[in-house]
Amino acid sequence: MSTLDRGNAIAVAPDGKRVQSREQKEWHGVRCTRGVNSGKWGFEATVTDEGLCRVGWSTLTANLDLGTDRLGFGFGGTGKKSNNKQFDNYGEPFGKSDVITCLLDADSGEIKFLKNGVNLGTAFKADKQIISQGMFPAVVLKNAEMEFNFGGTPFKHSLPDEYKPIIGIPNDKVFKNTNGQNDEAGQGIKLMNNAPQAIIIEPSRELAEQTSEQIKKFKKYLSDPEIRELLVIGGINIKTQISHLQNVGADIIVGTPGRLEDLITGGYLSLANCRFFILDEADGLLKQGYTNLIEQLHRQMPKVTSDGKRLQMIVCSATLHAFEVKKMAEKLMYFPTWVDLKGEDAVPETVHHVVVTVDPQKDKSWGTLRRHINTDGVHNEDNVRPGNNSPETLSEAVKLLKGEYCIRAIDKHNMDRAIIFCRTKLDCDNLEKYMKLIDRNRYSCVCLHGDRRPNERKANLETFKNNKVKFLICTDVAARGLDITGLPFMINVTLPDEKSNYVHRIGRVGRAERMGLAISLVSTVPEKVWYHGEWCSSRGRNCWNTNLIDNQPKGCCIWYNEPQFIADIEEHLNITIQQIGPDMEVPQDEFEGKVIYGEKRRNLGSLYENHTAQMAPIVRELTKLESSAQLLYVQRHLTKLARTC
Repeated sequence: MSTLDRGNAIAVAPDGKRVQSREQKEWHGVRCTRGVNSGKWGFEATVTDEGLCRVGWSTLTANLDLGTDRLGFGFGGTGKKSNNKQFDNYGEPFGKSDVITCLLDADSGEIKFLKNGVNLGTAFKADKQIISQGMFPAVVLKNAEMEFNFGGTPFKHSLPDEYKPIIGIPNDKVFKNTNGQNDEAGQGIKLMNNAPQAIIIEPSRELAEQTSEQIKKFKKYLSDPEIRELLVIGGINIKTQISHLQNVGADIIVGTPGRLEDLITGGYLSLANCRFFILDEADGLLKQGYTNLIEQLHRQMPKVTSDGKRLQMIVCSATLHAFEVKKMAEKLMYFPTWVDLKGEDAVPETVHHVVVTVDPQKDKSWGTLRRHINTDGVHNEDNVRPGNNSPETLSEAVKLLKGEYCIRAIDKHNMDRAIIFCRTKLDCDNLEKYMKLIDRNRYSCVCLHGDRRPNERKANLETFKNNKVKFLICTDVAARGLDITGLPFMINVTLPDEKSNYVHRIGRVGRAERMGLAISLVSTVPEKVWYHGEWCSSRGRNCWNTNLIDNQPKGCCIWYNEPQFIADIEEHLNITIQQIGPDMEVPQDEFEGKVIYGEKRRNLGSLYENHTAQMAPIVRELTKLESSAQLLYVQRHLTKLARTC
């Protein structure tokens, strides 16, 4: 058995023939150093101590908890066979001193077991696609111990006719466990076409596509060997991706978590040769609930390759200091080195970010609007009308005013290219319709959010990048990592739930030393908004349950407190964000002078070519003020002396 491809609490004897786990609450598994995908083979496993055990065969990418995914086939001491978490009665229970013979007919896919030499019959009929990945002897234990015989010594019970001990696998047919050590059978390694050397996981399709495009640009400078990359995301026929893996192969895989998991659990993508494991926007992946998947993939990757090189894990994010990221790094990474390019979360100096307060108690224009944005329907059943200062009325007024303020900001700054963030997909759709209703050409726009089809999302993003429309309206799906050259403006129609997402949103502007303006519309009163959690059976689709989530029965709405959010953001960034009025006028900085958003900053601190000339008028003014202050002091002092005399 491999001393490296094993669980955290399982011990393997130096000769690899005895394994033991004294963990009483959890299962821990281990795999053999060699596997096969053709012929008839067998091995013996003897229970040498009391406890729970499950023994059988698995692919190299199967979960070490044998039988809990479709790539592992086990027979347990309770008298049950297991595959893909399905446990069925099979044979009879076994325990201490019993000998279990595990047989694999790789040509037919038949897997069977013998107990003390008695054939228990066929347990599984494995799919040929799974067998082709290579099948390895495997075991999982809970406070138990087993001893293995792979054919180095005579078996206690002879193998059936035509079956051979796996130690006799010819070198040209052996599959090598790349987590394992060299064994006595030789150095033969059968490399798999679908086993990439690098896996890059992205939180969104758009970011995965962007990363894949960058790899294509770089790889043209590397011709020997030629780099093969594959984009693995939803919205593309999975059969096309499977065909590419089988026929062309890939050295670098860039993908989203869902599609990667489908290909790996289906046996189409192997992690056996993975040398580099990269998580882009890691905090986003963890917040989306992919912690268990990341840990599962990490367990399946060889920690040390056959040539002695350690798995390299790289974690990237603009908010690496998040607690979840640090916790994951401590658990999975081997003495990680932190490369911090900017310190704690901060907004670049090239970004002017301001807050516009939306106060429906002062600005009552919402009550007389002839044409207005469609709101989210939260208050459809409430008594909302001008003159009624109920929380529901003020909340609805905020929604109406934000639509107007968004248009006002665009007009005030003559925005011809901007990204606009809304809180929900419904808000995005409503704003898109409103802007097109006002003037389809002046406010040309497209949407980017999870309810749009993958092809539409890709087309919309390309349309915006190619300047065919002026505005991209989106949820936080676009806040992370997307590189849109020279973007001058960004509008937050609603602040994000997570303060770290504020940094990601702001990061869309002010790139490559180009100046950017970010405007956040912040309500002065609580706004009632949708909040569809796991308790909502439709997750928001055609749901109109306006009860609060704390009510009984549980609803799908919350009161959104933006003043508290902006205070949290300021505390997080250790700054005070400048507030401007509803006229959207951004004060001009005397030192920087007039700024043209979207263009490079002309004056950069000590690098100013005309630094002295710019400072001279200010210095002269300060000199006059200082002279006046000193003269005033002398006059008062002399007057005081005269009175004393």
